[in-house]
Amino acid sequence: MIILGIETSCDETAAAVIEGRGDEVRVLSNVVSSQIEIHKKYGGVVPEVAAREHVLNILPVIDEAIRKAGVKSPYPPLLKGANIKGAGKVDAIAVTAGPGLVTSLLVGVETAKTLGYIWNLPVVALNHIEGHIYANWLRPISGNSKSEILNSKQIQNLPVRPVRSAGGQSDSKIQISKIKFPAVILTVSGGHTMLVLMSGHGKYRVLGETRDDAAGEAFDKAAQLLDLGYPGGPAIAAVADKFNKVAIPLHPPTTGAGQALSRGQKKLPRPMINSGDFDFSFSGLKTALFYQLERDRNWRKKISAYAAEFQNAAVEVLVHKTIKAAQKFNCRNVMLSGGVAANLELRNRLKIAVKEKLTGAELIIPDLKYCTDNAAMIAAAGYFRARKKDFTPWQKLKTEPNIEFR
Repeated sequence: MIILGIETSCDETAAAVIEGRGDEVRVLSNVVSSQIEIHKKYGGVVPEVAAREHVLNILPVIDEAIRKAGVKSPYPPLLKGANIKGAGKVDAIAVTAGPGLVTSLLVGVETAKTLGYIWNLPVVALNHIEGHIYANWLRPISGNSKSEILNSKQIQNLPVRPVRSAGGQSDSKIQISKIKFPAVILTVSGGHTMLVLMSGHGKYRVLGETRDDAAGEAFDKAAQLLDLGYPGGPAIAAVADKFNKVAIPLHPPTTGAGQALSRGQKKLPRPMINSGDFDFSFSGLKTALFYQLERDRNWRKKISAYAAEFQNAAVEVLVHKTIKAAQKFNCRNVMLSGGVAANLELRNRLKIAVKEKLTGAELIIPDLKYCTDNAAMIAAAGYFRARKKDFTPWQKLKTEPNIEFR
């Protein structure tokens, strides 16, 4: 079964083609049109601007994904002059229906609805969070990656050319046998922070979630306070890494940065770390950073130390609660998903914690290119729902920007 995935929940226009056979899935193509440079000057995503870029880029991105996959389009090419030749054809479309920015979601959903109608294909409507979870099933099997991140100008200048590949060399495959249930998934992104218990495909239970700011949102706001720019997560991680390389390592690692702030400064709080539940809160952490900076006249000379301490505080809470959840529910796998899953400090700390505190459990982390928003994860999740005939008629397909994950 060949699935075309479409993702436009925020500011990335993405399309991917995957091939599923039994319990194995090959990623044939994964194309992302990035808007980071456009929104950087605003310090965050501007919904109306993002939606306009999606309208411009969606069809070129889909055509590029189909071309790279080397599969037949089920209908004449979307762009005039394209010559799609290949083995097999698209059997179903998977699209993000929510949550996300309503104007951005509309572009992807309306495109999927139209293609479902004119191509006479079934459509799978997906929750964005489920897509992030299924990024954990994507496994690189070749260093010759076919994933591609393009900016808007590059997308508009894509050449219309024939694809000569007969089948499309795969970049990744899903190996179901390596993932065992029950599993706990820490999902961390700009809009969501939650712990999910997964007992089987499509069987989820939300154990806890943020009560205010998501982790990624808090990173963005902290970066703004520290004048580090947008997006905040990578900016804070970069300067924190420089600090950690010269700071004296202490155990546990979270005490090092706090002490290194020096001159009597207190380290930042670890919100709700001992709350007894699996909920999160990051608004207070951001506020604590704000007041520390207000009290410190020389904070600009210590930006890297503050960034490292903020990252340490957030990561410590995330790791602590994930391990507690895995212990309580005797999980056989711990998984990480979402844009913040690309944070190397979080990945490393979670690896250490799973190894030291969980017996018989395995940590599974997506490849970096599948952590941020992409359509390969949407197509992968769509494949497993398509196997169960879990389709949405195109007439009933709609955006659900505030849909909850349950």
